[in-house]
Amino acid sequence: MPGRREALKGLGSAALMLSLAPGAAFAGGPARGRAGSAPAWPLYRDTIAIDGAGGTGLLWFEDDAAATAAELDAIRASGLTAAVLTIAPSGRFWLDDAAFEKTRATLAKWDAIVARHPAHLLAVRTAADLERARRERRLGLIYTFQGTESLGEDADRIALFRGLGVRVIQLTHNRRNLVGDGCMEPGNAGLSNFGREVVARLNAEKIVVDVAHGSARTMAEGIAASTAPPLISHTGCRALADLPRNTDDATLRALAEKGGVAGIIFWPYLRTDTQPMAEDVIRHIEHAIDVCGEDHVGIGTDAGVAPVARTPEFEKDNREWVAGAVEDGVFERGRPPDLYTFIPDLNTADRFDTLAMLLSKRGHSDARIDKILGGNFARVMRDVWG
Repeated sequence: MPGRREALKGLGSAALMLSLAPGAAFAGGPARGRAGSAPAWPLYRDTIAIDGAGGTGLLWFEDDAAATAAELDAIRASGLTAAVLTIAPSGRFWLDDAAFEKTRATLAKWDAIVARHPAHLLAVRTAADLERARRERRLGLIYTFQGTESLGEDADRIALFRGLGVRVIQLTHNRRNLVGDGCMEPGNAGLSNFGREVVARLNAEKIVVDVAHGSARTMAEGIAASTAPPLISHTGCRALADLPRNTDDATLRALAEKGGVAGIIFWPYLRTDTQPMAEDVIRHIEHAIDVCGEDHVGIGTDAGVAPVARTPEFEKDNREWVAGAVEDGVFERGRPPDLYTFIPDLNTADRFDTLAMLLSKRGHSDARIDKILGGNFARVMRDVWG
C-alpha cells in the first residue's frame, strides 16, 4: 500500500482517500442510513442520486471479508444510484505502455468486483443502466479517468477504452500533460493541438468530457471545444474561495451555455481558512445556481461512499497527510493541520439524503433538489451517451 506522500502525488483525490481506507478510514466506520425507515427527504428513494466524483474502497478490501461487508452495507445505506469512479491515472502515470496496460488491468479488476457483488453493484454503460440501478437499489459505477495520460499519444485508444466501459474522461489532473495544463501549473496553458483532437474524439465516441482539475484556460477551452455537454465533475466556486481547484463565474456560465453540469466538491477548497462544513457545501451550491441555473449544478464529493471512522490513528495519519499536501502545494500554507477531505457533519453514508433535507429546509423546491442530487448529471449522460 503506498504511503501518504506517494498516494498524494500518484492518485486522484477520490482514489486517494479510498487508498487510505483499510484499517484506518472506512473499515468499521458508521454507515448510518435509512434503508429501513423513512428518508430525511421524502422523495430520496425515487430520485436518481449521482456522485459526480466518488466511489468505493472494494478494490482494497478483496482479502478482508469484514471490511468488504461493511463497505457493502455503506453502499446500501447511501441510497446512491451511481458514482463516477476513478480508474486512472490521476497524475500517477505518464506516457508509456506500462501505464496503458495497468489501466486496462484495473478496468478488468473493477469488472470482476462488480461481477462478485451483483446485488450491490452495476457497471453503467448506458442511460438505461442508470434507471436500472435506481430501480434495483444498486450502486452504478461509471468508469472515468482523471487525466488522459493513459492515452499516451494515441487518440485511437479512446475507442478502445470506451469498449472497456469508460464513459467519462477528465482531460487533465493537477499537472500538465499532452492535452493541456492542470490547475497546479503556473503557466496556465490551454488545450494543445492534441488536446483538441482528444476532445473531438471523445465527442465522436460518445464519452463525456470532464474539465475538472484543469487550469483556467484548459477548462474554458475544453468547454468551448466540446460539441456535447461537458462536466466539471468536482469543483467549488472561485468567487467564494479563490483557489486554483475552483471555477470562476465566467467558466460556470460557459459550462451552462453548453448544457453542462458542475459538481460541488466536499474537499477543503470550499473555504480558504477553516474546515468546510455542510453550510459551506450549500453556500457553493446556491452560488452556482445563481450563476448558471439549477439545471447545471450537481454534487461531486471526491470521496468514498462509506463514512470515515475518525479513530486516533486516522487523526494522526491525516495530519501527516495534510502537512504533505501543504508542502506539495495542494493546500495553501496557513491552513489548520486538521483539514479533512470530507465534510464532518455530512460524514455518514446517507449524506446525499441529509443534504437534500437541508436544501429543502432552505426553501429549495423538490424539483430543484432532484436535479442537484443527480438529475442534472443523468441528463448530460443521456445526451452524450445516446
